[in-house]
Amino acid sequence: MIWKRFAPKKRPGDESPTGLKASEGAIVAGGDVNGSVAQHIEAGQAFVLSPEAHGPIPADAAGHGVSNIPAVAAHFTGRTSELASLEEKFTDPGEVLVQAVHGLGGVGKSALAARWAAGRHEPVRWWITADTAASVDAGTAALARALQPGLAALPAEVQAERAIRWLADHPDRWLLVLDNVESPAHVRPLLDRVPGGRVLITTRLASGWHRHATVVRLDVLAPADAVELFTRVLTQHGPRDLTGAEALCAELGHLALAVEQAAAYCAETGTGPLAYLERLAAWPATMYAATAEGGDSARTCARIWRLTLDRVEATPYAGNVLRLLAWYASDRIPRDLLAPLAPPPDLDAALGRLAAYNMITVHPDGSLTVHRLVQSLARTPDAEDPHRQALDIEVARGLATALLVAAYPADYADPANWPRCQALLPHVDALTGHHADEHDTPDTATVLDLSASYREDQGALAPALAGFRRALAARERTLGPDHPEVLASRNNLAGTYEAAGDPRRAVPLYEAVLADCERVLGPDHPYTLITRNNLAGAYKAAGDLERAVSLHEATLSARERVLGQDHSDTLVSRNNLAHTYLAAGDLDRAVPLSERVLADSERVLGPDRPETLIARINLAGVYEAAGDLDRALPLCETGCAAFERVLGPDHPRTLSARNNLASMYLAAGSPDRAVPLYEAVLAACEQSLSQDHPITEQVRANLRVARTA
Repeated sequence: MIWKRFAPKKRPGDESPTGLKASEGAIVAGGDVNGSVAQHIEAGQAFVLSPEAHGPIPADAAGHGVSNIPAVAAHFTGRTSELASLEEKFTDPGEVLVQAVHGLGGVGKSALAARWAAGRHEPVRWWITADTAASVDAGTAALARALQPGLAALPAEVQAERAIRWLADHPDRWLLVLDNVESPAHVRPLLDRVPGGRVLITTRLASGWHRHATVVRLDVLAPADAVELFTRVLTQHGPRDLTGAEALCAELGHLALAVEQAAAYCAETGTGPLAYLERLAAWPATMYAATAEGGDSARTCARIWRLTLDRVEATPYAGNVLRLLAWYASDRIPRDLLAPLAPPPDLDAALGRLAAYNMITVHPDGSLTVHRLVQSLARTPDAEDPHRQALDIEVARGLATALLVAAYPADYADPANWPRCQALLPHVDALTGHHADEHDTPDTATVLDLSASYREDQGALAPALAGFRRALAARERTLGPDHPEVLASRNNLAGTYEAAGDPRRAVPLYEAVLADCERVLGPDHPYTLITRNNLAGAYKAAGDLERAVSLHEATLSARERVLGQDHSDTLVSRNNLAHTYLAAGDLDRAVPLSERVLADSERVLGPDRPETLIARINLAGVYEAAGDLDRALPLCETGCAAFERVLGPDHPRTLSARNNLASMYLAAGSPDRAVPLYEAVLAACEQSLSQDHPITEQVRANLRVARTA
């Protein structure tokens, strides 16, 4: 660098008495130098600056303090533990300490940083918007000017260099907040130059910091803090109706930005929390983009996440995956549900990119979580947002449905499949709850049917009925009245009516389905035989034993002919016929047929299949009816133990089996054993089933009788 004093043009005779010319770099001044100016030449350009800009920034430049930390909002709420954690992490002396606070856009990272930095005591506390490398340089240059205003005439890069030198020379006197960092590479040149000090980074990026900083994840507000924030903003000018505030904050996922903007909107428009919820449901796109007068329209969740998705979409599948995940429950989405979407490396890359920007969370068990507001926004079409086009959202919904169909186990009665069925239930409910019934597709109907079948098997009859009804309506609308899947849906709905103890609705529906099956599919089609078997069971439940026996006999004969002697459906028919003989008092046929059913089930299906367990309990009941308690009691006790081991203590079939065992104790003259068992079974029924479930009501009635014995 060359420093040169401005001087008049040389005239002849102006040489100095010594014969020396003024050399470059010398400063020549006569008398008082105050107010003199100098020329700085940099890259061929000259800049005029004052004398104090000639050397490095003085050590005492901070004076009584230099700070541009943003004012802390009056409504800042909560974050006590996060602030304490930051304070603890920044107590260690020595080399530069860097903390990177990451989280979803709008979670409150910048607000937390401002609140924490405002309470620090370093002489220099400087805030730099660091979303680009150029922004970092500009913020560093601004620090130089704040420390030494006379540097303003220098090029920005020189100012930044002066600031970095001052920071490096005074490591114990400063705190930097690098806000909204988009890439570690943007701040690495600065961090590499400062050997000490304190740096707090805020970023949407969760990954890429292991070489640069200790990461701190910032989550959404605690529910109570979210309500407090909403209350503070809403009531800043006086009391307001807060009814529904908790529900609104929950709907917004306790995201700080969304809660604050909703409260500001309510305060300005006179809208109450409940009314805001209604508007959010009716006009989501409008409400997500709405701000109060004077609010920053660029700081809505919709705008912030659009900028994030601009970056995420560069990774194949990432945007599509996020739109797909928007249709499931927000938490514990099984990662393997997405396996058919793309080859594993591509899917890994998409999920990794979304996780890096905190759009999703990948848990150690592989499951995924998405903030519910991110999901809601991703499901809401907006013609002006390239990431939220209506057709893309519709395609994502269809794909999300198809993936659930592929993942849901068809054999809902197998205990090995129950964990999977249970894990998928919340996502079925979320998917079907996020769109109106008229948008249901055949895939929607299939997943509703599968989940309803599992629910009925577990004793959850009310949601099973709702699922079967909706599945039937969807199939009738999309497939026509005679499609086999429509017939299957009508059969399943009738079965749930029967399970709920309503044979008056089950019988006519079964009869209509059977007639349609015989007409459309033929008398020997498996669906026809299933419906015929089920109708016979409904006749039995309605007390029409003559028709029940006749129809069961015909069904068994047809299944033996069509499916074979050892087919599982044939074994079911044989068991049902034996039980109907028992109900009709025909023990001469009930006993040998029940014994055969148990032997065949153990041989063909194995000892622990649900069908075998049922056959064992039914045979015990037949022995009891025949007065042979010596064989009935041990067989029933063994059967109950097997039910508890295989199906669990609270499964409806286990509870029904234990009820039967209590009845046998009572029949054997042991009310002291029957009553406690009835009481235990009733308590379990009331807890795991419902007060009005048919099994619960049966056990309750049996207990009343046992207590009077």
